[in-house]
Amino acid sequence: MLLISCYLCYVEILRIMTEEEKIFAGMLFDARCKELRDIKHKAHTLCRKFNAMDEYDSSRQPIIKEFIGAIGEKYYFQGPIQFNYGCHTFIGESFFANFNTTILDDGRIYIGDHVMLGPNVSLMASSHPLIAQERIAMQYKDGHVSTSEYAPEIHIGNNVWIACNVVVCGGVTIGNNVVIGAGSVVVKDIPDNYLAYGNPCRPIRLITEKDSKMDLLVN
Repeated sequence: MLLISCYLCYVEILRIMTEEEKIFAGMLFDARCKELRDIKHKAHTLCRKFNAMDEYDSSRQPIIKEFIGAIGEKYYFQGPIQFNYGCHTFIGESFFANFNTTILDDGRIYIGDHVMLGPNVSLMASSHPLIAQERIAMQYKDGHVSTSEYAPEIHIGNNVWIACNVVVCGGVTIGNNVVIGAGSVVVKDIPDNYLAYGNPCRPIRLITEKDSKMDLLVN
C-alpha cells in the first residue's frame, strides 16, 4: 500500500509540475509547449532588438538586463547575440562576449567573474534523447505528443577565456583560470588552471608563469 501511495504521489507531482520546473528537476520536458515558448519569446524579441542597434548606442547594453537571470555591473556583448531563455543564465562581473554568442540556456548556465568569450562561442545547456521516438514523438502524461528535451547545467568558473568557435555542451564544469583553445568541443569537465583544447576537448597542461607575456608590455 505504501508503494502504491508513493507512486500516486509521484504521478500527482508530475501532473502539477510546470515544464520549466521539470527542466530544473533534470526531467524530460516538452520543448514546444506554450509555457516555455512564451518565456523564450521575450529573450528572442530582445535579442533581435539588441542586434539591430548600433554598438555605440548607450541604450544597447542595458537590454541584456531585461531578460538575463543575473549579471554583474560591468559587462559587454559585441553582438549579434542569441539567447534561448536568457533568464536561465547567471553571469558574474567583468564579462565580455565577442561576435555571434549563442547561449542555449534551456538548463541553467552559471558563469563566474572575468570571463571572456571569443567569436562564435556556443554554450549548449540542452540535449535530446538518443531514442528517436522519445526525441520526436514523446507522449506525455496527458496524452499529447511533442518533441522532448532534457537540459544539464553548465558551470564556468572565474577568469576563464573561451576562444573562438568553441562549443560547450550541457553537463560540463569548467574550472577557474582555464583557457579553452579555438575550435574545441567541450564534453567533459576541465580542472582549474589548465590550457585545454581539441575535439573532444581535453586538458593539455597547466598554465604557469612561463606563459607570461609581460615582456611584450610597452611602458
